[in-house]
Amino acid sequence: MHNSNTFDLPISGMTCASCVGRVERALRKVPGVSVATVNLANERAHIEVIGDVDPASLVSAIDKAGYSASLVEDPSAQQADQLRRHDTERWHLILAIVLALPLVLPMLLQPFGVHWMLPAWLQFLVATPVQFFLGARFYVAAWKAVRAGAGNMDLLVALGTSAGYGLSVYQWLTATPGTMPHLYFEASAVVIALVLLGKYLESSAKRQTASAIRALEALRPERAIQVIDGQEFDVAISTLQIGDRVLVKPGERFPVDGEVIEGQSHADEALISGESLPVPKQPGDKVTGGAINGEGVLLVSTQALGTETVLARIIRLVEDAQSAKAPIQKLVDKVSQVFVPVVLLIAVATLVGWLMAGASVEAALINAVAVLVIACPCALGLATPTAIMAGTGVAARYGILIKDAEVLERAHEVTAVVFDKTGTLTSGTPRIAYMAALEGDENSLLQLAGALQRGSEHPLAKAVLDVTSERGLKLEDVRNSRSLAGRGIAGTVKGRDLALGNRRMLEESDLASDDLAASAHNWEAEGRTLSWLIELRPQPKVIGLFAFGDTLKPGAEQAIEQLSARHISSHLLTGDNRGSARIVADALGIDDVHAEVLPADKAATVVTLKKTGVVAMVGDGINDAPALAAADIGIAMGGGTDIAMHAAGITLMRGDPRLIPAALDISRRTYSKIRQNLFWAFVYNLIGIPLAAFGLLNPVIAGAAMALSSVSVVSNALLLKTWKPKFLETRDEHRASSKEERP
Repeated sequence: MHNSNTFDLPISGMTCASCVGRVERALRKVPGVSVATVNLANERAHIEVIGDVDPASLVSAIDKAGYSASLVEDPSAQQADQLRRHDTERWHLILAIVLALPLVLPMLLQPFGVHWMLPAWLQFLVATPVQFFLGARFYVAAWKAVRAGAGNMDLLVALGTSAGYGLSVYQWLTATPGTMPHLYFEASAVVIALVLLGKYLESSAKRQTASAIRALEALRPERAIQVIDGQEFDVAISTLQIGDRVLVKPGERFPVDGEVIEGQSHADEALISGESLPVPKQPGDKVTGGAINGEGVLLVSTQALGTETVLARIIRLVEDAQSAKAPIQKLVDKVSQVFVPVVLLIAVATLVGWLMAGASVEAALINAVAVLVIACPCALGLATPTAIMAGTGVAARYGILIKDAEVLERAHEVTAVVFDKTGTLTSGTPRIAYMAALEGDENSLLQLAGALQRGSEHPLAKAVLDVTSERGLKLEDVRNSRSLAGRGIAGTVKGRDLALGNRRMLEESDLASDDLAASAHNWEAEGRTLSWLIELRPQPKVIGLFAFGDTLKPGAEQAIEQLSARHISSHLLTGDNRGSARIVADALGIDDVHAEVLPADKAATVVTLKKTGVVAMVGDGINDAPALAAADIGIAMGGGTDIAMHAAGITLMRGDPRLIPAALDISRRTYSKIRQNLFWAFVYNLIGIPLAAFGLLNPVIAGAAMALSSVSVVSNALLLKTWKPKFLETRDEHRASSKEERP
């Protein structure tokens, strides 16, 4: 069996969709490469190999294709390089505008009756540095493409502007002395300036699409305060090991994933889980590296470091999603392979066609130049990846991690959502649902039961103690406390020998439950767990009855309502009894219930539902993993198991059911942006190229249109950054209205 491996390489030098296709084809020719996908927006290649493949061969293949790649992964160095390139682009753009302005100024002043033009020799001096210094990048990239037997956007720009510049030089050198020839220096210079403007705006916008990753990476602290034998040491995080203790002061970021040993505080986890409210932390609670400690000093035991931390896994998931290629991109890839050759043929046909129609060489050449300049494979290459990067980035900000682009593209088609019950729609923590006292009132019943269960870690004991605490009830001491195996607990409270337990304990004490029989029957039919409080001596008797049940998660009802409003059906799939499942379904308005389903059969139920539409499965446990994998879209709830998260296509960083419709909503909006971008990219070329070929566009207008096309595609994708989950919009509106009403 061959071992497999993956590589993610940063690539520089790509300018359009044609470049992407060429790099991918070059990588796929390397023996052992099974998958190679290249993302123009984040300038990275994701490569999957089988067997022993030398990474240097991958870099070599990219170099031979005319681009540069690196094996060294240094995010800070890469960001510094991107900033340096961005600054260079800005200065080149400014210089291009300054030099092109005096060339285009006469054309701008002509409508106002001002007829003025620079002498031909001065136009030549101004246009030449724009063409060969500022435009050198186009020649270099075009030569690399030709040498690799392909074409790209740079080749079109280099050919078009060179033709305009060369025609101008020819006209100037062959003109009759004393006459002013018709020159096109301004066209070639302005086209280069406009393309540089487009590339600068495009790179600025692309940096914004990657802002989610940069924001997450900025959360990583580099140093920590390690506590050894009561002494504090400032150390690099890389030196820490599992089990080491670190001190986190107020306002500092947690340097590691761990568990609180000492102290109480709150943690701001907004950038990690999307939870806007501070989360209380006390001994025994988990903390996540990158979150901000609140008001207290905490001592934390390290439980995860490096690539195993929650933050590292989040970054990895978002990076993978942003590097992945959506299925709809396959159409773009096919078009981009033939785009440049087809444009070159159209330009030649335009030149020949105008000459045959009797036009001058000058007019025919200018129309051919306009065809070369207006063609824009950039917009095609950026349409899909920029939308995916913006969509996955904003989703991550609110605690929705989308594993890959295919999930993002498919999720908008969901027609049914299947929910696991415990831990997904319910808290998974029992609470007292009902209680009945045959002696005294509810509070006295709670005091006796709470006294018996003081110090117990049993979930039902905790449920009783939580209510006694909420009601501020004082609990007596218990003596002779003892466990009744498989039945309950017993002890002496205020001189009374009491026991609290299940029906088996009741029957063993030869007690009947006549007075509470009806209530017990009804509560058991609802799937509640019953606990009887009885007095053992001198005369055994029933004192009261507790019914425990799982509580609905806050926001569960709102989540189902939002799904229903979008005509998405909801299904409850659980191994619990039908009574408890029906109670939850009725309370939330769920359409269909599948109860008492064994873990092994959950996947089969999902497969059956898939016959009627696109199904999303939501779960959090190990037993949900097969069903998550079987569904069209698997959604794992935050706080669930790693197995469930691995099987799911979408992971919610916190257990808020309202994030489920939010995840489907951001998918729908992202896919909508992809379709809009591709529509305009295709339409732009389908309309622009024929207009240029028929002489209805001069090269300057064509250059401006080309620059604006890629900028408009990226800008449209960036509109996704304004998205927020519907329940947060409602909450913000409520807060705003509350402030307005306040006197």
